[in-house]
Amino acid sequence: MPIPLDDLGAPVPVPERVCRVVSLVPSLTEALAASCPHLLVGATDWCTHPAGLDVARVRGTKNPDLDAIAALAPDLVVANMEENRELDVRRLRERGVPVWVTRIETVPDAFASMRRLFTEVIGLHQDPPWLSEAEARWPVTVPAAHTRVVVPIWRDPWMIVGTPTFTADLLARAGYAVCSPSPGRYPHADLAEMDDPGLADLALLPDEPYVFSQDDGPEAFSRIPTRLISGRLITWYGPALLEAADELLGNAG
Repeated sequence: MPIPLDDLGAPVPVPERVCRVVSLVPSLTEALAASCPHLLVGATDWCTHPAGLDVARVRGTKNPDLDAIAALAPDLVVANMEENRELDVRRLRERGVPVWVTRIETVPDAFASMRRLFTEVIGLHQDPPWLSEAEARWPVTVPAAHTRVVVPIWRDPWMIVGTPTFTADLLARAGYAVCSPSPGRYPHADLAEMDDPGLADLALLPDEPYVFSQDDGPEAFSRIPTRLISGRLITWYGPALLEAADELLGNAG
C-alpha cells in the first residue's frame, strides 16, 4: 500500500494497524476520545476535554516532552500546522515516530481532514457519529453577514483574529463577519481601532488563549457592546463543532 500523505503532503509511514496514538492538539484529542478512546495513550496538558481524560500527559503544544512521547511508543502522533512547531514534528520524525500534521483553516477543512485521519490513517470503518452530525449542521455556503465582530485573543498588547483563520470561517458560517483594522491572520491591534462602531458591531471576548472574563475585557470597550464566549466553541474543531452550532447557529443575531 502507498504511504499516506498528511495535510501538508508529507509521507507518514503508519503501521497497517494503529493501536497507540498521542495527540498534541486539544481539538484532536477531544475528537479521538469521542471516536476511538481505546487508542489514545497521550495528550498535552492543555487537552481539557473530555473531562476526566485519563492518559499520559506530555507537556504543552509548543513545548512537548519528546522523550515522554517516544517512551509511549506511539504508532502515530497527531499534530497541527498552526498549533505545533515544525521543529518538534521534525525531531519526532527523526526518532522514527510517525507524525501526522493536519492543516485546518475552514470548517470544511476540519471535516475533510478528520475524515481522512479517522478512516484512511487510523482505520475506522465509518465516520464517527459526531462528525456526520456536525457536517450536516454547518452550512456549506457562507451566508450574508448579520453582525460585524472583532475578536480579541490577547491584551497588553492586544491581538485579534484576522483572516484566513478557522475562527473567522466558522463565525462567517454563523453570519458573523470578522473585522480587523489590519491585515493578517492574528494581527496586533490598537484598542481605539477595535472599539469603533465603524469597524464592528460587537466584540466577542473568548476565554482562551487569553482568559477574558466579566471583570477583564468588557470594561475596555466603551463604544461597542461586548459578549463573552467560550474560546473552545470558536477555535476547536471536532465534537466542539456540535456545541458551537447550538450556540452560534441557534442564536444568530
